[in-house]
Amino acid sequence: MPKSSFYRQSKLRKDQDEADFKLINRVFLKNKEKVGIRQIKMILERDHQVLMNKKKIARIKRKFNLHTKIRRKNKYKLFVKKNQEHKTCPNLLNRNFKQTRPNTVYSIDITQMSYGHKRLYLAAVKDLCTKEIVGKATSNRIDIRLSNKALDRALAKLSSKERRGLMVHSDQGFHFTHFSFRKKLSDNGIKQSMSRKGNCIDNAPIESFFGHIKDLIDLKRCKTYEDLELEVTKQINYYNHRRPQTGLKKMPPSEFRRHLKVGPL
Repeated sequence: MPKSSFYRQSKLRKDQDEADFKLINRVFLKNKEKVGIRQIKMILERDHQVLMNKKKIARIKRKFNLHTKIRRKNKYKLFVKKNQEHKTCPNLLNRNFKQTRPNTVYSIDITQMSYGHKRLYLAAVKDLCTKEIVGKATSNRIDIRLSNKALDRALAKLSSKERRGLMVHSDQGFHFTHFSFRKKLSDNGIKQSMSRKGNCIDNAPIESFFGHIKDLIDLKRCKTYEDLELEVTKQINYYNHRRPQTGLKKMPPSEFRRHLKVGPL
């Protein structure tokens, strides 16, 4: 190819690139630099009736240093996903909710309650034999410490031997797949069981308790976190010590525990 033809083609391409850049840059800036190649292509076709292939748009973006702003990946969410995928446990309980001996299977979960425009989070541990709430913790933050604190309070009432004969069942929530929670169980020789993913019926006993306590609490009267925390404690005490249950021979949980000749927790 003659030099004159080469330089003429190069100039024409340069001029065309600059014209294309002006159009692409206008779209790019109008959309706050947050559109990628496919979005630019579609906007050019819809709003400017210009057909331009993706390879050309990519080349122009590289040539004129148009860098699309993208959201950073949330490291916390990625960590959560990784732990959920690789640290879940089989459903050892398999809906065998009817237990005949206390302190053999505990069920744990977290629920939320609203007061004003804020929330209180309650983590509770339930003995599937006596239906007693053996550990609880409340917080205005749904973090790992919440579930760990509820578990600690439940385990503090047991001997080392009782802990080794215990199974703790939960859903596949982040709190229960987290290393710190799993380590507490492992260090105490406790078996860990988990519901199948997205199947709340696999953890029905604790879900049932949350339904009962929400029926008992008048949330409209609770104006502050302290009001609701006090009410939660009051109603759990009522549930444990005064509320009779058909499945417990019409006794409340604490009385049924004594009926089984097991010391109080």
